[in-house]
Amino acid sequence: MLHLLAIAHAAKVKLSLDDFTRVGKHVPVLADLKPSGKHLMSELVAIGGIRPLMKTLLDKGLLHGDALTVTGETMAETLRDVMPYPNGQTIIQPFDKPIKKDSHFVIMRGNLASEGAVAKLTGKEGLQFSGNAIVFESEEKALTAILNGTVRKGHVIVIRYEGPRGGPGMREMLSPTSAIMGKGLGKDVALITDGRFSGGSHGFVVGHITPEAYAGGAIGLVKNGDTITIDAEKRELTLDIPAKEMAARRKAWKKPAPRYTRGVLAKYAAHVTSASFGAVTDKDLKL
Repeated sequence: MLHLLAIAHAAKVKLSLDDFTRVGKHVPVLADLKPSGKHLMSELVAIGGIRPLMKTLLDKGLLHGDALTVTGETMAETLRDVMPYPNGQTIIQPFDKPIKKDSHFVIMRGNLASEGAVAKLTGKEGLQFSGNAIVFESEEKALTAILNGTVRKGHVIVIRYEGPRGGPGMREMLSPTSAIMGKGLGKDVALITDGRFSGGSHGFVVGHITPEAYAGGAIGLVKNGDTITIDAEKRELTLDIPAKEMAARRKAWKKPAPRYTRGVLAKYAAHVTSASFGAVTDKDLKL
């Protein structure tokens, strides 16, 4: 999602986080693949790869047949002679029995993410989680706490200052999410961050929280013990404290010193935009 927003910016195509919600309402989850599903990607390749699925999506009106592809042909032309998957395969589910009836990407907003956040939920994790915050200022500190048992059932792990500007660079939180699964806490804790996730991350996780902590976002105001609620049905990410308390914390917040003051990373942090705009560095260039 982050990459598509950045590519759209470079190509001067209008695309926003809300477009993923709009499109996602009509696109089911059909592929039963790891890490959340049963099958390996190599098994999908063995039965024909993704092109038969693309042909199915085209036939269902979910792909634009007139879109030009790298082959020089349109989408409809390049998929014209593609054969369907073999009978009896269990990797790609039928449209009338999807794994999830709509997209697994859930764009969330709320007082913790006024500019949006991204959750990747297949439905197996549940649709709501509420717990007490345990706050970390970096990925490394969170990983240590998960591994040594400090993180326990019912916690909402908050990893902040890992956004595009705060990191700088918006690292993947693959290690903490892997540790959560390794500790058997996948269904018992949630994790939210202004960093990002890789395709290998799974569980009750919300990333790309914007505004990020370094830019004064509400994720930087969370304290240990605060109640945080993640509601995928309402698409809301909420810090359950009174508005007056939120305002007082915002007034008392001080921007931390940058991690880099010279070189490429300092220049990157000075120019990069919010993850909700693709974390691009040329949005407001004065030429």
